[in-house]
Amino acid sequence: FREAVSEIAGLLTFEITRNLTLKEKIVETPVDTYKGSELAEEIVIVPILRAGLGMVEGIHNLIPTAKIGHIGLYRDEETLEAKEYYSKFPDTLKDSTILLVDPMLATGNSTVKAIEILKSKGAKHIIFVGIVGSPEGVKRLREYDPNVMIYLAALDEKLNKNGYIVPGLGDAGDRLFGTK
Repeated sequence: FREAVSEIAGLLTFEITRNLTLKEKIVETPVDTYKGSELAEEIVIVPILRAGLGMVEGIHNLIPTAKIGHIGLYRDEETLEAKEYYSKFPDTLKDSTILLVDPMLATGNSTVKAIEILKSKGAKHIIFVGIVGSPEGVKRLREYDPNVMIYLAALDEKLNKNGYIVPGLGDAGDRLFGTK
């Protein structure tokens, strides 16, 4: 499961970077110079703890210069609202493209809370990257901020009465880390 999450995150990275701005870069080879390209903007990967950690390596392997921040959230099981318990970011957050990563976009509450936190720290360009989403979560995120791009590997059928994606893939954090 961990390997699949990482690989899917890497595959999504190809799609994400296709739309990012490039700048020219001259590379010195042993024989001559070559005019190539590199990302024009700094990238910061921000996993929503703890399940988002499973996606970081797959993205970082393709963007090794990316910095990494963290947002710790937990879901209040009664209200389904996200509560913050930790956040730490690189100093360059406000001038970077942020890849906010979480395998699941269920109700959208955690994602919206994470975006609120990022914006409060000055982030302007945020892209959400997930493995599986629900129509309800996508709708919630679009209504909150239509400027946040959403990249998902799959859009599942719906949420159940407990706010879990159906058919979904279970608790991604528990599956990644072998906990219950």
